[in-house]
Amino acid sequence: MISFRKAKMSDVENLHRLINDFATKGYMLPRSRNTLYEALREFTIIEDQGMLVGMGALHVIWEDLAEIRALAIKEEYQRRGIGQQLINRLAKEADELEIHQIFALTYQVAFFKKCGFNEVNKDEMPHKIWKECIDCPKFPNCDEVAMAITLVSIK
Repeated sequence: MISFRKAKMSDVENLHRLINDFATKGYMLPRSRNTLYEALREFTIIEDQGMLVGMGALHVIWEDLAEIRALAIKEEYQRRGIGQQLINRLAKEADELEIHQIFALTYQVAFFKKCGFNEVNKDEMPHKIWKECIDCPKFPNCDEVAMAITLVSIK
């Protein structure tokens, strides 16, 4: 039985393992434990009978902009609509915060298109989104694709 909940401190090791397993495969960028602890409140966890099977984070950038980060679902749970459910939950969270523009920097373009996101030119994104990129091993040669969606209030 799949369930969703906010992350807890006891999730950090499992988050770290799943994210960095995906990073090793080139699906996403790696994350340090320190980064996960600092951003823990941003994460929503997907569980199946108490086992972490996926997660994603909503990171507020500015008053009108948030980023979906570190979205990963174990391969055996993919293509079941769970990722799209998670995107919908994160979008609802953004809407409740009165943020109506969400973006993601991703290698998974087809998935985000399926969720209603459109590809956008990274150069047109506000400079605020790049403040954490300085620490990325791929900076300044980012090869992720910028995807964005404008939300209609979903209250």
